[in-house]
Amino acid sequence: MENHAAAQIIGSSAAPYIDHLARTGASFSNSFAITHPSEPNYLALFSGSTHGVTDDSCPLTFSGPNLAAQLRAAGKSFAGYSDGLPSTGYTGCSAGEYARKHVPWTDFRGLPGAVNQPAAAFPDHYRKLPTLSFVIPNLLHDMHDGTVTQGDTWLRQHLGRYVQWARRHNSLLVLTWDEDDTSHDNRIPTIITGAAVRPGSYAEHVTHYRVLRTLEALERLHPIGAARQTQPIENIWRP
Repeated sequence: MENHAAAQIIGSSAAPYIDHLARTGASFSNSFAITHPSEPNYLALFSGSTHGVTDDSCPLTFSGPNLAAQLRAAGKSFAGYSDGLPSTGYTGCSAGEYARKHVPWTDFRGLPGAVNQPAAAFPDHYRKLPTLSFVIPNLLHDMHDGTVTQGDTWLRQHLGRYVQWARRHNSLLVLTWDEDDTSHDNRIPTIITGAAVRPGSYAEHVTHYRVLRTLEALERLHPIGAARQTQPIENIWRP
C-alpha cells in the first residue's frame, strides 16, 4: 500500500478490514520506511538497497542481488502480481493506473519476464502460489490516488480468502506501506498474519530492510545489502 502513516490506518473506521488484520495478526507500532519518495522504498524491500535512487524515475536497470534471484538460485520460486499490468512481462512505465515504479523486479537484469504477472494471474488454488510473491495494487487501489476505503476494500476482496487459507496452511501475508504522507516521521503500518503468528501489538523497530531480512530468514537465504545489518523478526512466532 502507499503514502499513509500508521496513525492514518490503524484504528481507522475507513479501513475496517486492515484494522481486523492488525487486531488478529502481529501489528508493528514502530515500523518505518527508508526514505521518500516511493520507488527507493520498493527497491529497498526487494533488494536491500535504494541503489542511490532519489525520485520515481522510469525505466531503471540494475544488476545487483535481489530477493527473486535469491529464491530462484535456491531452487525456489517468485512472482510479482501487479494490478493493472497489461500482460505478463510488460516493461512499460505505465498503463492506466499501473505504475512500473512500484514493481521493482522489472528493473533487474537476469530475471525472466515470467516473474512479472498481472494480478489476475494470482491463483485461486493457493497451493499453486510460488514460494514467495509480492502483490502490488494499482494507483487507485493502493491508497496513492484512491481513498483508504478503496484500498481496504480491494485488499479484502482480492486477498481476504488467501488470508483465511494462510492461517490454516502455514502461510503468511505481510502487509506494508512504501512510505507515509511526509507528516509522521515516515512511520508506516506493517502487519504480519498467518498460521504461525502470535497476535499482538509489537513495539520493536522495523524497517523495509528488516522485513526483507525476515523473509530471507524464513526461506533460509543469506541476507543481502542493508538487510545484513539487521536481524529477522523473531518474537512474533508461536512456539
